Amino acid sequence: MAKFSNKEKLKAAKRYIHELFSYRELATHVGVDEAVLRYWVMLYRHHGEQAFSFPYTNYPSAFKLRVIQFIQETNYSIREASAIFHIPDPCMVRRWIKKWELGGLDALKSTKKGTSIMTSRNQKNRTDTESSNQSIEEMKKELEHLRMENAYLKKLKGLSSGKGITQEIKAKVVYELRHEFPVNQLVKVAKLPRSTYYHVIQSWEKPDTDRKWKRRIQFIYRRHGGRLGYRRITDTLQEKGHVIKVYRIMKELGLQCIVRMKKYNSYKGEVGKVAPNILNRNFRADKPNQKWVTDITEFKLFDQKLYLSPILDLFNGEIISYTLQSRPTFDLVAKMLRQGLVNVSKDDELLIHSDQGWHYRIPRYQRILQENNITQSMSRKGNCYDNAVMENFFGILKSEFLYLQSFENIEHFKDELEKYIYYYNHLRIKSRLKRKTPVSYRSAFELAA
Repeated sequence: MAKFSNKEKLKAAKRYIHELFSYRELATHVGVDEAVLRYWVMLYRHHGEQAFSFPYTNYPSAFKLRVIQFIQETNYSIREASAIFHIPDPCMVRRWIKKWELGGLDALKSTKKGTSIMTSRNQKNRTDTESSNQSIEEMKKELEHLRMENAYLKKLKGLSSGKGITQEIKAKVVYELRHEFPVNQLVKVAKLPRSTYYHVIQSWEKPDTDRKWKRRIQFIYRRHGGRLGYRRITDTLQEKGHVIKVYRIMKELGLQCIVRMKKYNSYKGEVGKVAPNILNRNFRADKPNQKWVTDITEFKLFDQKLYLSPILDLFNGEIISYTLQSRPTFDLVAKMLRQGLVNVSKDDELLIHSDQGWHYRIPRYQRILQENNITQSMSRKGNCYDNAVMENFFGILKSEFLYLQSFENIEHFKDELEKYIYYYNHLRIKSRLKRKTPVSYRSAFELAA
């Protein structure tokens, strides 16, 4: 595996935290083992910008023992405990545990020269003789320090819940443990400046000027099932005349859009007639039923395949009709088209665009279009960007619906899909539609006309 600099490791960890990558996707992109990437992210979550700065090359036996005891008492994994104690490689801790099990404390003593870690002021002032013969009092202090560290780390895990560890979270842990241990020692364990600690706890006493907006933003976020990011929540509030810094508030609340596709390929060689690309990526329409796009995508659920065929109106992004079947037969497209044509009047000059799938090239499909005076347009072969709006809809559908919900069976999936299509048309606002939903935008156009 290639060597990575500290900057490259830090950049990769930040990309996972702040961008919509899975561990597998990002590991492949960076060119690193997935397990290694996971450890980088753990280090970053616990130590921030200093995650990959390891100033020590050698650890004393007391520190090694402390790590081992922490793992035994808290049931943390070796990997996570290694990240908490800021150790470059969890394999080191595995070796310590193996030596401890075979030879006890003596086996943990290092023979290598190097900088030692975590020596107390008392240890620095001891002579070589005193360091080898610790007094009972010093051992008690060491055990108390260990107990404090364990208590801090255990509570830190509960409060952070896998999220990034902020100064405020550290201060909250110290505040909750202040009756058990001295604050001046707790802040050292937390690597938190005393001034920062007191500043944070004093800020809790001040009235929260954003309380009203926090509640409203949380309501909008929950109503849309976490599908909205700060931009569309901002649009929702601005539509009602409120200008709020949504990004900052969502960051404080720990809210972020949870939206992170197998594409069905219906091309089966040269069958039937191919139409020219009349749409030519001009995805804007001046009125309803002027330009439609369509395509087919595939779902795999409960060891079954389902095929979805929708029609989308480029005027407002509304899903005009859709069909869902277990087999991609011609009826999948024909039924969808018949349902959509109910909304078309004789005065509409409609163009419908698709890829070069066999459904759209056979005479039966093209005959239906000719009978209804509909112009046919097709993407160029192997060019998905020619039908980018439909591809984008499939991505949104799978991110906001398929990947976020659990389904009991196929029928439950169909019911939930129907609800989502209704949500997409009637409730989901779009910036390009002047912060309106597809249906409300069309209604406003029809009223103005």
